[in-house]
Amino acid sequence: MDDWRACRDWVFDDGRPNLQFISSNFGDSKVQVADCGSREFTEQKRFEMSVSEFIDQWLEFSLLEHGNHPPSKLKGKTLLYLKDWHFVKEYPEYTAYTTPLFFLDDWLNLYLDHYHMHEDPDTNQKRDDLRCSDYRFVYMGAKGTWTPFHADVFRSYSWSANVCGKKQWYFLSPGQRHLVFDRNMKSSVYDIFEEVSETIFPNFKKTIWLECTQDQNEIIFVPSGWFHQVHNLEDTISINHNWFNAYNLSWVWDLLLGDYKEATEYIEDVKDICDDFEGLCQRNLAANTGMNFYDFFNFMVRFSFANILQLCHLAGSSAFAKWRSSCKAQHFIFNLESTKDIAIKMKFTCLSEIHNFSLDFRSILEEPAFLELCFQLERTGAFIHDQHAPIDNTKKYSMDDLVDLGFCNLFSTVVCNPEDLVILIDRTLQNLIILPWERSRMAGVNEIEFPASL
Repeated sequence: MDDWRACRDWVFDDGRPNLQFISSNFGDSKVQVADCGSREFTEQKRFEMSVSEFIDQWLEFSLLEHGNHPPSKLKGKTLLYLKDWHFVKEYPEYTAYTTPLFFLDDWLNLYLDHYHMHEDPDTNQKRDDLRCSDYRFVYMGAKGTWTPFHADVFRSYSWSANVCGKKQWYFLSPGQRHLVFDRNMKSSVYDIFEEVSETIFPNFKKTIWLECTQDQNEIIFVPSGWFHQVHNLEDTISINHNWFNAYNLSWVWDLLLGDYKEATEYIEDVKDICDDFEGLCQRNLAANTGMNFYDFFNFMVRFSFANILQLCHLAGSSAFAKWRSSCKAQHFIFNLESTKDIAIKMKFTCLSEIHNFSLDFRSILEEPAFLELCFQLERTGAFIHDQHAPIDNTKKYSMDDLVDLGFCNLFSTVVCNPEDLVILIDRTLQNLIILPWERSRMAGVNEIEFPASL
């Protein structure tokens, strides 16, 4: 974090947060603020205010708390915690930080830079709606602010960097999840330090916790499925990302499937009188989880197309027989294999009978958003596997390029359901990886065979 602009601009030399700088430069932003002393269902109560209003209240509370004021002055005042500030989206020209190399392979935010995860025509959702635009956040809170016990959205990975301040983390491994839920596995403990009811949570005392202190300029990684509770031991500003990729994609699907079953059971009594029961279940799933089966499948197909394009360019532009064994090629191959594994699981759901859904390669390749996604995916692979190699900023992905490389049969590929996606990935890997590319060249074959129509 040594070269992060945030570490220079947002912090005084003595480690205190430079709230005046933040208020002066970003004070008009509207943000979500949590009341750490008030609970609403399974979360802290939230409301919206501007950054400058939040900082004014923070400073006012700090003065009252540290001054010689009677307790009546503090009555009605509560600790507020700014959460989920979409800072990168709001201030793209201000480069507050650079994502660490370990965490660059981020499918979630790369996708959300170009598409909505869930398109809802009923709400007339717009592209500039920051509330659902990405999962890159700034958090700010005074000493004593905290986040209740939870596991991260989509069961994603997360990383959290302390720009200033100190946090105390309490972790519970995924294998102990059942110990912190009620007998029906519906609700979990809210605060691990409050008096936990043995009647409701009979196994809570069996939990074994991991605990650590995170100091200024330290970054912590939270794996998928690890529940945690976090307390700010000092005035703290942190930068946080949630993300997933081929390595934890199964966690996302398992969460979606579990939440879908719950959503279905909850409204089971209206199944016989509902004209579109499955559609209702999917709408409820999107409302509760942030996406539904169709959103996730759409995401999977686009990323499969993008990874296939990366392999095609590697195969077509390589003059060496060993291109398949390169780290970059193995990366994209693993991405496709992981996606295929999830698609196989999806075959046994309502997605096997999707109606009015199709994504064809030719149309996708004409989307400016998709071409930019492909370019960013290529840049990510280059950064991860060859940090010193120059980035080709002129590379473009077009139909003409694929014709030149011998992959024009891709144009007629249409994916309508998970089975189609499995077939596409299998045939892609078979043609590009298992069958020697060099043998095709020597035989004078100009095209690699792809499924003409799925």
